[in-house]
Amino acid sequence: MRAARTLAVTATALAAIGLAAPLAAATNSGGNDNSGGNNQSGGNGNFGGNGNSGGPRDVTISPAAVHQGSTLTITVRGCTRGGTVTSNAFPQTNLSVNANGISTAIARIFDQATPGNYNLAVRCNDNPNVATRQFTVLEARGAMGGIGGSLAPSSTEMAVGGSLVAAAALGGGLFIVRRRRMSSGAA
Repeated sequence: MRAARTLAVTATALAAIGLAAPLAAATNSGGNDNSGGNNQSGGNGNFGGNGNSGGPRDVTISPAAVHQGSTLTITVRGCTRGGTVTSNAFPQTNLSVNANGISTAIARIFDQATPGNYNLAVRCNDNPNVATRQFTVLEARGAMGGIGGSLAPSSTEMAVGGSLVAAAALGGGLFIVRRRRMSSGAA
């Protein structure tokens, strides 16, 4: 009888683990943190004349407000041969260009940066024009929180959660039925 009980508990545990695996595979653990999106801090992002001169344009900063010691992602169009991003809040950072002609840089804010508003300047290697944007440094470390727990669970999470509850109920029911049979057979 103990073997049957052990088998029922083991089967329930394995079912719970098996049903949790799709959730782990479906969860996207990188990148999408909803912590500010691609915010532009003012203007239409076009600098250097009409935008056809090859200078930096469409500069976006993500997130627009960042804590000391965190990273800031800068995306630029128009710097087809790379360039640099400078600010008092982080060391000079080089732009890298992808196949679509979009340049990006990831800058780490100084740990001791004074909280407040800062400007950054983007300059392409092949053009003297400079584009500027403003961002905010917040006190303390870590990324600025996004919408966090205000979102409802996804349909995948609901399905996995419901399956886990059903597996636990099934295992508990089997345990109770087995126990009742053992009790009534001994009397």
